[in-house]
Amino acid sequence: MPTITRPTRKPRVAVPASTTGPEEVIRKARDAGVQVVDVRFTDLPGQWQHFSIPVRELKEEIFSEGLGFDGSSIRGFQAIHESDMLLMPDATSAFVDPCLRVPTLAVICDIADPVTGQRYSRDPRFVARKAEEYLVKSSVATTSYWGPEAEFYIFNSVRFDQNAHEGYYHIDSEEGIWNSGQNGGQPNLAHRPRHKEGYFPVPPIDKQQDLRSRIMLALEAAGINVEVHHHEVGTAGQTEIDMRFGTLVRMADQIMMYKYIVKNVAYENGYTVTFMPKPLFGDNGSGMHVHQSLWKNGTNLFFDEKGYGLLSDTARFYIGGLIKHAPALLGFAAPTTNSYRRLVPGYEAPINLIYSQRNRSAVCRIPMYSKNPKAKRIEFRAPDPSANPYLTFAALLMAGLDGVKNRIEPPAPIDKDLYELEPQDRKKVKNTPGSLGEVLDALEADNRFLLEGGVFTQDLVDNWIGYKREKEVKPMALRPHPYEFFLYYDT
Repeated sequence: MPTITRPTRKPRVAVPASTTGPEEVIRKARDAGVQVVDVRFTDLPGQWQHFSIPVRELKEEIFSEGLGFDGSSIRGFQAIHESDMLLMPDATSAFVDPCLRVPTLAVICDIADPVTGQRYSRDPRFVARKAEEYLVKSSVATTSYWGPEAEFYIFNSVRFDQNAHEGYYHIDSEEGIWNSGQNGGQPNLAHRPRHKEGYFPVPPIDKQQDLRSRIMLALEAAGINVEVHHHEVGTAGQTEIDMRFGTLVRMADQIMMYKYIVKNVAYENGYTVTFMPKPLFGDNGSGMHVHQSLWKNGTNLFFDEKGYGLLSDTARFYIGGLIKHAPALLGFAAPTTNSYRRLVPGYEAPINLIYSQRNRSAVCRIPMYSKNPKAKRIEFRAPDPSANPYLTFAALLMAGLDGVKNRIEPPAPIDKDLYELEPQDRKKVKNTPGSLGEVLDALEADNRFLLEGGVFTQDLVDNWIGYKREKEVKPMALRPHPYEFFLYYDT
């Protein structure tokens, strides 16, 4: 394993900006010595894009008039003949970036059409906003709460390439159990988690305690409340840092902040992070289990002390909607070809389209840690952190609401080990689809529930499916896989 030299500079501690309004944000930015304002927005696949302006240009009118940019250069957005777009900064989202050396205020933006002044239908954040508004209009609930658990791997070195005559990747990690026999000229100090044994040994097996703590402190400095951090099951640095639950749009914003801060703090310390669902063969993949609940006027609608798992009828029907639409939902929630290297039997993979209390291989799990009515929620376990959080949370909410409105009954819960069922019982349990192509076909056939209330538009759904097929499914199908040489070279 190569020796890594890490910078000694500690991440700068930042103070979150005010979340009241443009005037207060401007005043706080100047009081905090901010020199640069970075405006950020999310493209269709779910990656942050940005540009920066001097702090003197941070004036109240930009919050109402917007900042122009070229929409044709952004994945999944405009054609070149209609490229002019506007970024509308959201003052409530402003925070002082804890990762940059130059004091910088980051502001998350919505996107608008400069001709019509209307919000842009392909803006993922606008879809999430409409989902929250639709929830209120539905009269089912007034608020939804979301608690995603986005896992990731921390590596020391990653190399990869694909061209006409070769294709490979190479991963290395100081924690990788494969380095137990390494003799690289320096003492090998051992103490590494074996495959599937990374949950929860203390240091020195867990070599990244301090790094996770630095990431946690940077998240807190940006205004994100962290509940816990820990090593995850996988060897070679699999990690989870959990945020306190929040409302839909705010939590989607925080997932974008989370991924950005995690990557940058790791990079600052000489590591590289990936949110790929399955970077390592033979060990656990990284999921984004999404906890969710519906509330009305301060009451948790998912709790019933007499129900299975303390769930109400509303919660059960919500689960029914999630399971019925699960194949289509995965088109947004598990949206990469790599996602289906994770959704396979074993490795705690939630491939079974049933619900259960405590059982982690069910697509819907009911956490049983607490009997407090306020803590009752359901956990949809199939999503992974490659997902666009705005589109994923909005789609999950729409599926759940469809279940509530139409009183959709889910399959009966199963509390047994799903891999040890008798064959006749196992046949009754349906599984998640096995490829990105399959879930895109399912989304194409089943998307009417997403269009209710204009939350998603047919244009966005069709554009998403077309983008994924052309940019990901087809290119993967054209390239030989390294393992194919092992299987077929001597044929």
